[in-house]
Parts: sequence; C-alpha cells; structure tokens
Amino acid sequence: MTQNGPKPVRADGTDFDIVCIGNAIIDVIAPVERDFLVQQGMAAGAMILVDRERAHSLHDMIAAEQETGGGSAANTAVITAVMAAPTAYLGKVADDAAGRAYAADLRACGIHFPSTPLDAGAADGATTARCIVLVTPDGQRTMNTYLGACTSFGPEDVVSDVVSRARVTYLEGYLFDPPHAQDAFRRAAAVAHDAGREVALSLSDPFCVGRHQAAFRELVAGHIDLLFANEDEICALYDTNDFDAAAQAAAAETACVVLTRSERGSVIIRNGVRTEVAAEPTTVVDTTGAGDAYAAGFLAGYTAGLDMAECGRLGSVAASEVISHYGARPVADLGGAIRR
Repeated sequence: MTQNGPKPVRADGTDFDIVCIGNAIIDVIAPVERDFLVQQGMAAGAMILVDRERAHSLHDMIAAEQETGGGSAANTAVITAVMAAPTAYLGKVADDAAGRAYAADLRACGIHFPSTPLDAGAADGATTARCIVLVTPDGQRTMNTYLGACTSFGPEDVVSDVVSRARVTYLEGYLFDPPHAQDAFRRAAAVAHDAGREVALSLSDPFCVGRHQAAFRELVAGHIDLLFANEDEICALYDTNDFDAAAQAAAAETACVVLTRSERGSVIIRNGVRTEVAAEPTTVVDTTGAGDAYAAGFLAGYTAGLDMAECGRLGSVAASEVISHYGARPVADLGGAIRR
C-alpha cells in the first residue's frame, strides 16, 4: 500500500476515519527467558522508561526478532489502515535516519503523517525514540522505552486541519506524561469537538494511570467520548479492585467505555447499554500490541457505523491475529474484515 495523502473530502466533511496521536517509537521486539528479566531487575509486564544509554545497552544484549515503526497509537493506525479505514497519525520523531525511516514506514502503510520532525541537534540531544520489547515464553511483554524526541510533542504539534477532518481522534495514554503533552490532548479534543467530531482515549498502562490519575479523570470526564482500557487500567483509574464498579464509574463519565479482559473477551458500555464480546480463540505467542489491535478493529467498525457487538468482534479478531505471532502488526489479511 502506498501513501497518496488525504482522499477527497466526504459528505460529512472528513478526510479520515481516524487520526491517532501518540509516541512515535521504533519497536525492537526480542524473545527472552524470564531469568533475563530477573537479572536485569525488571518487573514482568511493566513499561519502564529508560535513558538513551540504557536503551542502546539493552539493544546490544538481545537478538531482535523484529524492528518496525511503532508506538501504541501507531500500531493502531497501521491496523485501521489495513482494515480500509482512511487513517492519519501525529507523533514526534527527530530529524535523523531513524525518524526518516519511521515516517517512510508509516506512509508506506497508507497513513497520512504530516508531523514536523524535531530539529537535528536539539538541545538535549534527543533522537528518535525506541522501545525494547522483551517477550517471555508465556507471551508476556516487558517494555523498556526511551522516549527521546517523543517528549517534545506539544499543542503546536496538533495539526488542526487533520484533527478537524477526522471522524475520531484517538489519543494514546503513554504520551500523557509531560505537561505539554497533556495540553496537546486538550487542544486536540477541543479542535475535534469544535468540528463536531469524537475523541477516544486509550489509558495504555496502569502505571501511567497511577502517575496521573487526577489528570486522567479530568480528561475522561470533560473531553472523551470513547474510553479504551484493560481491566488493570480501568481499576487503577477508579482506585478499586472491582472491575464492574470501575466499569460503571467510567460509564457514568463518558458515552462509550470499551474494556478488554484478555481471554475473557471485552465489555462495552455505550449510553448505559452493556455488550459483552467473547475473545477469539488463538494461540498466544506475543501479547505486544493486543490492546492496540483491539482498538483498531473496534474503531474501524465504529467509524463504518457498525453496532457495538460487531465493533467488539472486529476488535477481538484483530487482537487475536496480532498475539498469534511476534510483533504488533498483522501478518494475516484483515483487509476484508469489514464490508463497506
């Protein structure tokens, strides 16, 4: 698939079904034994922020299975594009070889990527980000992330013309750490809502939620139309171990809550109506990108006007495909999953 830029404006005034906003990161995926995590002092399943030197050191210790342009929202963008949903992406890379390769990779997937790169020679020496994803034999992934240029994403990087012409703006919770990124989320939500569009948020990680719980609560209640989370994330947001209580609390604050529960499938609550969707059977090899893929399938269905059960099924289909092999991108053809 090649990048042809936005298609002609449609009857509803949009160019895109989805614009994803997140950390633009090169994903480096490698299988390791659990003993490696212990030796390196890592908690299995966590996302750990590391500096540039640690990222390069870890990269040297592993045998990479795959290296692709990624980051959570970019993974979602690639799959929505594969599923024939016109897609754009906003994220900050550096003006370096890795950043140029990242941009070319997304554009080759048919994704409109208009973001301006960080100037070479930035004051802090930031380079394009990378995430070392360590996958243990049980399929669990532990992520060591050097954010680099990602941390400079701010309100000025919200391309208003793209956001205002997307049916849904999808925000990645991992990007939420720096205060200027939080301002960027609010800016994107305001632009989208002023244009009569919808805004979605993925909570991304329970540790991220814990760091910014109050800010996330304010964002969800005041700016979000669709909330994506897994069981741990939604419980962290509402300070409870009771999944149903957390789900109901979220449903009281936003119009549509989409919650994944691994092998137990997913729960969708839209305007007070609860829909439960079974997980698709699969053999788990690598859970990297499972939530990203589910969100992609759901959003591809949602922007096509499908009902919640079908949106959830498409999310499960996409997630089950991605976890059946290494890497966060599908290897099977998902292009025919939606009949438009």
